[in-house]
Amino acid sequence: MTTSWAPRSTLAGGWSCVPPGSAPTRNSRRWPATLVEEAQTGKAAVQRLADRVSAVFVPIVIALAVGTLAFWLGAGSPVSAAFTAAVAVLIIACPCALGLATPTALLVGTGRGAQLGILIKGPEVLESTRRVDTIVLDKTGTITTGQMALVDVLTVPGVESDEVLRLAGALENASEHPVARAIARGARDRVGELGDVEDFTSTEGLGVQGVVDGHAVIAGRTALLEQWSVHLPDELAEAKAAAERQGSTAIAVGWDGRAKAILVIADTVKPTSAEAISQLRGLGLTPVLLTGDNDAVARSVAAEVGIEGDGAVIAEVLPRDKVDVVARLQAEGHVVAMVGDGVNDAAALAQADLGLAMGTGTDVAIEAGDLTLVRGDLRAAVDAIRLSRRTLRTIKGNLFWAFAYNVAALPLAAAGLLNPMLAGAAMAFSSVFVVSNSLRLRAFRSTVTGAAAPADGRTQQPAVLT
Repeated sequence: MTTSWAPRSTLAGGWSCVPPGSAPTRNSRRWPATLVEEAQTGKAAVQRLADRVSAVFVPIVIALAVGTLAFWLGAGSPVSAAFTAAVAVLIIACPCALGLATPTALLVGTGRGAQLGILIKGPEVLESTRRVDTIVLDKTGTITTGQMALVDVLTVPGVESDEVLRLAGALENASEHPVARAIARGARDRVGELGDVEDFTSTEGLGVQGVVDGHAVIAGRTALLEQWSVHLPDELAEAKAAAERQGSTAIAVGWDGRAKAILVIADTVKPTSAEAISQLRGLGLTPVLLTGDNDAVARSVAAEVGIEGDGAVIAEVLPRDKVDVVARLQAEGHVVAMVGDGVNDAAALAQADLGLAMGTGTDVAIEAGDLTLVRGDLRAAVDAIRLSRRTLRTIKGNLFWAFAYNVAALPLAAAGLLNPMLAGAAMAFSSVFVVSNSLRLRAFRSTVTGAAAPADGRTQQPAVLT
């Protein structure tokens, strides 16, 4: 009996999933508290601008104070009056409020985000959220629940479904892909314990193959079967097409050189996905569905959640090509955000201008993203963008009023119309104003019911990250 087949061509290698037991260790990951600390102590682009302005502003103020002193002395004013005016200039121009403008807003904004299950990796992320105009959404685990289930086994005449499940279940049990887990779980429920697989190979984005009980078994896309000169008979091709029209995923199974069955896998759309996509549109973002599933399944899901328009659905994309899709959108002039949760999304998350990783996903995706959404709810992405934009607006508002206050008060101080004691009180008030304005971020409300911070104000720590 033949236990292996010779492929007609050599496929590009690459892993589509993390092999069992190869998950990152605890020390290889940055934990929520560390992410929040990094974001709060980092420096946003708008703060660097303020620093550059301050580097010019401070010498000018010192020169203005010296000029004020010289002017009033030259005008014959008493020395005490001249010094009073000069000191008032220095006090009123003290850039305390400028120094507080960014750190206080970052501290409150990122802290509030952590309470809502939004972990921001760095302050530069805030600038990205302002400019984003396109958001690319992975399907499985992001728009859909990712909890796939085996719903049907369609076989050719003479082949029992239990035999299909015994062989395909053992093969898929060696994979970590959500579809594979669904098949293995369904097979285990039907036929009991699954056997071992030998010579297991996972082909990126196409499927798996191996030897089970002396049979060379292959499961995946029809493209993978065709690589081994295995073609679907008409009855299986029709069953596959019918399943895909209904929005299900169809996996072809064959062994010993023949296609024997179609496994129908169903995934359900999260009940909040349509609402989240509507809210993303309200933020001025264009949603794009990106998936490795077939076009019929992708369009069925897109229609259910309200993703429409030319180029809004990009299906049958291999994992290694997802990053190319994001790069192409960027080359077309779009500022792209990417939401994903799997190993196959990691490169695209890193390529995107803003990467949002679902905290319910893999460690690699979480590490590659700029924002981690602890909740497996797409509305958390809406909250993340809203909060980031609001934090950035608060920072800019703080900087504006700090500069405006200094510029408006300097002429009064130089003219001798402002007592140094009043100047000190006004300067202190400007700092209080900046801090109070930043604290308004604590009132930010989530779009997700029940997602408010705990009563004791402690940060919610996700089980997936701790």
